[in-house]
Amino acid sequence: MPINLAKTPSFRLDGKRALVTGGGRGIGLAAASALAAAGAHVTLAARTKSEIEDAAAAIRARGQHAEALPLDVTDIAAVRRGIAGAAPFQVLINNAGMNRPALLPDVTIEDFDAIFALNVRAAFFVAQAVARRLVEAKLPGSIINISSQMGHVGAARRTVYCASKHAMEGFTKAMAIELAPHNIRVNTLGPTFLETPMTKPFFENKAFRDEVLSKIKLGRLGQLDELTGAIVFLASDASSLMTGAALILDGGWTAE
Repeated sequence: MPINLAKTPSFRLDGKRALVTGGGRGIGLAAASALAAAGAHVTLAARTKSEIEDAAAAIRARGQHAEALPLDVTDIAAVRRGIAGAAPFQVLINNAGMNRPALLPDVTIEDFDAIFALNVRAAFFVAQAVARRLVEAKLPGSIINISSQMGHVGAARRTVYCASKHAMEGFTKAMAIELAPHNIRVNTLGPTFLETPMTKPFFENKAFRDEVLSKIKLGRLGQLDELTGAIVFLASDASSLMTGAALILDGGWTAE
């Protein structure tokens, strides 16, 4: 009797179009690079035109497909125009986000509104616009909302950020339920603190660094290239049964 061995799914993304918001640096740029290396045609979106044009050129210089789309994702009308006017994106890395850490008594209305405008409102409507195009075109897709370990726990000085990421975890689950009949999957990626050019100044504060490292059970900060495998997994058919879920890359932070 022949033994039926399980097939290994492909992690390749050949022929798929991917949109990455906040694509010029940090997680967005790492995601764009990884998706392009897996065969996707990547569109990098961000406000800083020169940054995404340089990033797209660097990806093309490797012989891969990338283009820049200057876009302020908080401008919902511009988001809708930009996405409606493009061919459908089968992969979305919904990455643009921000934080302004502050102790609860010091949180300002302006900071609250700015964080929610980007992390919740903009992220929601970018996902909506991408999903609409996929449903119209009757194409499957994978929407990956870049959340945080803070979408699952609380932390001092992060009341607003935690609220925004818990909101993202919630709308991800609800979107997954609605979009499942269209074979569009929606998941979150939840990283811990990463060592990036943007976070480097924070970690020069020894007290903050020690506090963070005491919570990360692996005892070190995350690196950008430790997220890229998970991003390609979620974007590809390798994760075809996964929707409405959270993939947490936190070095053990939320295990305790």
